[in-house]
Amino acid sequence: METTTTAAVEADLIASLPANFRWGVATSAYQIEGAVDEDGRTPSIWDTYCRVPGMVHNGENGDIACDHYHRMPEDVALIKELGVDTYRFSVAWPRVQPRGTGPVNEAGLAFYDRLVDELLAKGIDPWVTLYHWDLPQELEDAGGWPVRDTAYRFADYAMMVFDKLSDRVKIWTTLNEPWCTAMLGYYEGRQAPGRRNFGDAIAAVHHLLLGHGLATQRMREAARTPVELGITLNMGSSYPATDSAADREAARRADGLGARIYLDPLRYGRYPKDVVADLLQRGVEIPIKDGDLETISAPIDVLGVNYYSSHRYSGVDEDGNSRDADGVPVTRAVLAGLPVTDMGWEIVPAGFTDLLVRLGREYPGLPMVITENGSAFADEADADDYVQDDDRVAYFQSHIGAVAAARQAGADVRGYFAWSLMDNFEWSYGYAKRFGIVRVDYETQQRVPKASALWYRDTINAARSARGSAPL
Repeated sequence: METTTTAAVEADLIASLPANFRWGVATSAYQIEGAVDEDGRTPSIWDTYCRVPGMVHNGENGDIACDHYHRMPEDVALIKELGVDTYRFSVAWPRVQPRGTGPVNEAGLAFYDRLVDELLAKGIDPWVTLYHWDLPQELEDAGGWPVRDTAYRFADYAMMVFDKLSDRVKIWTTLNEPWCTAMLGYYEGRQAPGRRNFGDAIAAVHHLLLGHGLATQRMREAARTPVELGITLNMGSSYPATDSAADREAARRADGLGARIYLDPLRYGRYPKDVVADLLQRGVEIPIKDGDLETISAPIDVLGVNYYSSHRYSGVDEDGNSRDADGVPVTRAVLAGLPVTDMGWEIVPAGFTDLLVRLGREYPGLPMVITENGSAFADEADADDYVQDDDRVAYFQSHIGAVAAARQAGADVRGYFAWSLMDNFEWSYGYAKRFGIVRVDYETQQRVPKASALWYRDTINAARSARGSAPL
């Protein structure tokens, strides 16, 4: 890992971004919408998971969240004030297709129809994410993502949204962070649906990718005007903690299950040989059928990259053992002694640059957009609910600078979206962690831009001005 650059160098790097560089903010449906039982919406796995004692901080849930469902025009006006040109949001599957089967729910889909029109009226490009973790509970009851049929159900749902909005929405993401869905949801049990079975998690990986491919093929065939289709992966750089063979192997395994198990089939139509071998050693096979990899590798136009941190890995545990109690090789993340966010995640902008340069080198021909990057800190609001979040400003500056550095090194990165537009329901952390550049008072639902929001607005305008483009 390299050391971080100075603030002055970061500012110069940001000023080098081109005039057509895309700037945005991002959210997801369950984290902000609320209105979980209105206009025909049925429960998702997160509605269920939040009711399981001990799974979510303080037993909190997304029933109301930021009440975006009712405050959408106000929130779009706020996005406009930030000067961004793109808003990335997700569509709630159980709002559009209750229970995950059957016909479209027009009342639920109408919300996104209004949202798209509101954005376009303000000069903001809508960027749709079709799946951000809110699987209809009935599909989980039928087996969830470890079951092949869920991939086909997802493609059907995707077409319901695409048929309605593709006349105005030109950029589409199929899945957000399939690693989190598969590994946190089906193996580690730390996110919905809270299952703990490694074989199920690997089956989920394959069926998530299959669902992506099926939806991509169908949307491409149905498109009447040009569209850009893609997927978003959460990734970081994986470094060995030392130069020992055990640590190098641990970093390889972490990278294999964290990145290459998705990237290789998407780009090259194959799973990495070393990852397949690692899985077989654990008695797990990827449930591939004829034609699956051709479907999964359907051409995409953009790779969304979500980045929060990078990690060093050791191949031994604290006691020096190279295998755990189940005989599985140890792959243990170890801290590098760097500053951390309120999530306990180390702040590693150099790892961001390394990742993007590596992606451009090993997976050429995939234009990238940073679809999420941001940080949680222990915000302190003043009497007017304003937050002087200098720590978050520094995080953004170093990471946008890291993106610009990657571009200068040859990475084809075409945009950056801050996570998140506003404080929201942070999954298993409930409302305890705040990522927003806009503060939300959850009692009053008042929105107040933080110092980071004003910095982001001014940075965007300065970057545009430096390249001869008028601020929005």
